[in-house]
Parts: sequence; structure tokens; C-alpha cells
Amino acid sequence: MADDPLARFARLGIRREQDLLLHLPLRYQDETRITPIAALRPGQHAQVEGEVARSEVTGRGRRMLVAELRDASGTLGLRFLNFYGSQLAQLAPGRRLRVSGEVRGGLLGLEIVHPRYRQVEPGEPLPTRLTPVYPSAAGIGQAALRAAVRKALRAHPWPETVPAGCLRELGLPAAAEALRFLHAPPADADLHALEDRSAPAWRRLIFDELLAQQLSLKRARAARAERSAHPLREASGVERLRAALPFRLTAAQARAWSEVSADLAAAQPMNRLVQGDVGSGKTVIAALAAAQTIGSGMQAALMAPTEILAEQHFAKLGPWMAAIGARIDWLSSSLKGAAKRAVRERVAAGEVDLLVGTHALIEDAVVFPRLGLAIVDEQHRFGVAQRLALRGKGGPLPHQLMMSATPIPRTLAMTYYADLDVSVIDELPPGRRPVLTRLVSEARRDELIGRVRAAVAAGRQAYWVCPLIEEAGEEGSAVPAPGAGAAPPGAPRGARAARVRREALELQTAIDTHARLSEDLAPLSVGLIHGRLPGAEKQAVMDAFTRGALDVLVATTVIEVGVDVPNASLMVIEHAERFGLAQLHQLRGRIGRGTADSVCVLMYRAPLSPTARERLKTMYETTDGFEIARRDLALRGPGQFLGARQSGVALLRLADLERDAVLAEAARTCAAAMLSSDRQAEIDAHLDRWMAGREDYLKA
Repeated sequence: MADDPLARFARLGIRREQDLLLHLPLRYQDETRITPIAALRPGQHAQVEGEVARSEVTGRGRRMLVAELRDASGTLGLRFLNFYGSQLAQLAPGRRLRVSGEVRGGLLGLEIVHPRYRQVEPGEPLPTRLTPVYPSAAGIGQAALRAAVRKALRAHPWPETVPAGCLRELGLPAAAEALRFLHAPPADADLHALEDRSAPAWRRLIFDELLAQQLSLKRARAARAERSAHPLREASGVERLRAALPFRLTAAQARAWSEVSADLAAAQPMNRLVQGDVGSGKTVIAALAAAQTIGSGMQAALMAPTEILAEQHFAKLGPWMAAIGARIDWLSSSLKGAAKRAVRERVAAGEVDLLVGTHALIEDAVVFPRLGLAIVDEQHRFGVAQRLALRGKGGPLPHQLMMSATPIPRTLAMTYYADLDVSVIDELPPGRRPVLTRLVSEARRDELIGRVRAAVAAGRQAYWVCPLIEEAGEEGSAVPAPGAGAAPPGAPRGARAARVRREALELQTAIDTHARLSEDLAPLSVGLIHGRLPGAEKQAVMDAFTRGALDVLVATTVIEVGVDVPNASLMVIEHAERFGLAQLHQLRGRIGRGTADSVCVLMYRAPLSPTARERLKTMYETTDGFEIARRDLALRGPGQFLGARQSGVALLRLADLERDAVLAEAARTCAAAMLSSDRQAEIDAHLDRWMAGREDYLKA
């Protein structure tokens, strides 16, 4: 590896020389012209050339390096608040420098603070093209990147892979021409168009990226269609279950079920995502799918990301499965020894029709003799490898049903989930009451204590959600927890250490909050639940809250999904500004499940960052999960919205799905045309350019 000239670029995702061509500039510097010092104006970004007239280190406490640069028209101050020893020699009097940066007014005249500079010879020619500035990392300089890119441009001619008709309709240039332009734009290039990526060259590469993603997903979908699965067509169990349900399906549920049922009856494996807002009734679709599977003589498995959610599913599905004579069982990591072995043995013997559980379902020791349906709830919380591991438990490929209460905007779904069929439940069951949302400063905490007391006096219960703890806040400063100290000696380092510290801080915060509220709300009964509690204790706390033995439940985000207590009508989310929109929406969905009016109070600490203010404003203005998802996408972009390693689809590096919606639609059309014609060589070459070696891309 040490002999590999590209090894130093691996941290930038560059593993092959041609990958350098797609390592595109963040911005550009105009080093093609020199501005006389006398013509400079404050606020201007400019390049000047002159000789260092003097330089010195000043100050007693905070020392700085100051220098004076002189050309034929005047002098300019250069100031370095942080400097290193070699700069004293580089800025010695008599050195001729080319300097660039933002000009500002100083005490002694115009100056540039921390300018970029390099030594030049008198009469050295100026560049004729804009200078690219690339994404970089520690130890990787711009000069090295520029030289490597220039070499790659010479070595790789980048032959065309996209049909001329697709390019002609969009007015896009050739790929090789676009690459040369973006890596070395001419001096008269439109900087504004380059910076906002509206230049034709940017649009060409954005289109190519979207096309590569569509080709990979559509090809995966076509490959799946050629595989066989057990057709599950027996509907008697479904009819019995629907007759036993205490409610009628909504129109949206009936539509989604019709789509799922038809997929199950096919001889090709289903790969369908059912998405709907919190409380829209996705679980009954899963139950009906399990009933059709079991009625056809096969087994079903349902995997959920948390033990609480899995237990809720087990409790809800148990009576429904009993109504059709199906055998349901439960498996999680908290089950130990003989109990766990007994469940595995029953599953392997075919004595379990529906197995519900957590990640424990994908352990090697779990064997399904006839798995026909794999259900994954809150699918975005699992990595693609985990979802595939559950599906891999079957002989012939099982049908797969995924569910998500984090709605994906239509454009995002069509682009990221082109290998999936998507069903949408876009209405709530009758009787679900809207939740009022209130924004309250933490200075009014005592008022909230009174509000909790009033809710309990009226016979209701309340949640009090503890704040998230992050290693760094939005503004880059640490977010401490009350009473929390440093990580213990010998604690793990790196990302795992950060997670351990964060979990420890959140646990301490939950404990402190519970102690404080137990005192403030006495004599009310206040419970505590968090992720570190053993499974049995966690279930005992939830059971106590569900039957009304606890008035208030202090909780971390462990209750974000799956908790259903109809008598809980008040939720206080402390430090709500630290939560993302999806989490706030999920948490709010835990109330409003009974007959009483429900209120969610978002308690915040001022001042708020612009992003936090926009999130809280969104939660106050709407309860529509699809609208919240749309705004969340606009705030965070698709990478953070989906989760960097969760979707199983390579994240877009260049495209913005809202800005580039027209190109996304064109890419879908072009991909379909390429796959239906004899263009296999071009497809392979295009995918190799954009996808080969990507760590976040997994062919599934």
C-alpha cells in the first residue's frame, strides 16, 4: 500500500486514478489577474503582487505576524493571527509574493488577514484558467490534488457512455468536455453558475450521477424479477383476520393491502415499502401479509429495531394471530439460555408461524425451514446488510415487506427506491385526535410542572422526554449533561468512544431528570425508562405505565417508536432544539391515541440557531408527516435525511433532488431506454465510473 501513489487519497474516497476525475472542485480562485494595491476596496476578494517591505512579530500575550507588501501603486498590510516559524523566512523583506484574500480596513489602512500567498519570480506569467479548490483532508495539499487530477485527465479520455438522444434533449455537453471545463475553467467562466452548479458542465455530471443510480437500481429490480419465490395465494386466513378486526380498513389501508396481496401471490419475490404517517395503521398491513403467508403454508418473520417496538408488535399481533389459529413467538437478545434455545428449536421445527423480534432474528442459530415473508419495521434504522440477512434466512427468496413511519417525499422515493415498489398510507384511521403543539422556553419550566399536575388530576398520564446529548452541538460547542464527567480511563476511542460517552451522558441526564421531577411532582408516581435498562425491567416499567400505575414516565428516545398508551395525553420534550424533525414527529406520535385532547410541549433553550428555529417552527405549524419530511429534506439534504449507511443505495455526491428534479426525471427515462436496448457495454462502463469502489454502495 505504501508504494501505491493513490494510497494517500483513499480518505477522500479515491481508489483508482479515474476516480480523481469525479473528485470535483468545491470552489474556484481567480488567479488570472493582478489588482494594483491602490485600486483595492474593502470587502473585495483580490490578488496582488509585490515585494515584502517589512515583517515582524508583535504583541506580548497573543503574538501575531504582520508584514507590509508594496507594489508601484501603494502598500497593503498582511496579518497572521496564528503563524508558524517558517513563515518568518517566507515573508522576509525583499521576497516577491503573489497574495490573495479578502481585503478589509485596518487601523493602519487596508489589509488581508491570513492571506493565501506564494513566492514568485519577477515577470512570472499568470494562469489563463481559474484555479480549482478541491475537497481535501489533513496531509493532502491542493497542489498534490491538482497535479494528480491533471495527470488523470491526460490518462483517461473518458469515452461517451450516454445515448446522444438523451444528451440532445437536455442540451448537455460531452462528458469529457464537461470534466475538462470543471477542472480548469477559462478565466471568463461564469463564477456564479459554477458556484450554484447551474453551468451546463455541472448539469452534465449531475445527470450522469443520477443516471448511474437509476441504472443500478433498475438493474437490481430486473434481476429480482428473474428470481423465483413461493406464490402465496391462500386468502382464507386473511378473510378470517379481517372479520375478527374491531375496525374497518381505511381506503388508504385497503389500497396498500391490495398492492401487497397481489405481490405476495406472484412467483417473483416482493420488495415493497409501505410508508405512512405515525398512527396510520401500517401494522395491520403486516398482519394481513403474515396471514396470507401462513395460510399458504409458509412462515413469516417481523424484525423491529428496538425491543420495546418488537414487544409492542408481539402484544398487538398475538390476539390477531390467535383469531386465525396461527402460532406466534418472540425472540430478542434479552432472552437467555434455555428460553432462547427453546424458541430457536420451535422455529426450526416449523412450530412457529410468525416470529417477532429484534436483530436476534438474523443470528446464525436461527433457522427457518420455510420462510415465505420477511417484514422489517422502521426499515431506515437497519443497514442494508441486516435487512438482507433476514431475507437470506429463506431457501427460495422470501417476499420482503418493509415499513416506515418516516415518509419519504415522492421525488426522493422515486430516485432512491427505484428498486422498490412503494405503497403509501396517506390518511389516519377515524378517531385519531390531532395533537396540539406548543413552544415553551425553559424559563417557564415551573408552569409545565403545574400543567403535568393538572393532566394527572384530570385522570391522564404524561411523558417527559429527556434531551439528546451530542458530542458537539450545532454551533460546534460541547453539549454537557448535568452531573456528567469525563469518560473513564481505558474507555474505547474514536467513533465507538463517542457513542459510549454520549450514551453515558444521556443515561446520567435521564437519571438526574427523574430525580428532579420525582421531587417537583411529589407525591405523583414518576417512572424512568432508558436504553440501558435490562429488557425485563424495561417491560415492567412500560407495563406499569400502560396500566396506569405510573402518572409520569421520564424517558429517553427509547419511546420514539412503538409505544401505545391511549391514556397518555401530554408530552414534554426537554431541549427540543437538539432533536431532528423526524424524531420530534415520532415522539409526538406517542400521544393523541385516546379520546382526550393531547398536547405536545416543545421546551427549548434560547438562543436558537436558524436551523433549530426552523425545525421547531415546522413542528408548530403542521402535524402532516409528509410535509414534515419535505421540509426535513430541504433542511438536511438527502444524505443526512436517509442516513449515510442505511439506505443501501450510494448517496448522491453532486445532485440535489429538489434543485435537479428535471434531471432526475430525465435520468429515469434514459435509464429505462438504455436497459431496454442493446447497450450493455455502455451501461457497464457508466456504472463502473460512478459506482465501483463506493463504500456506501452495495449491490442488493
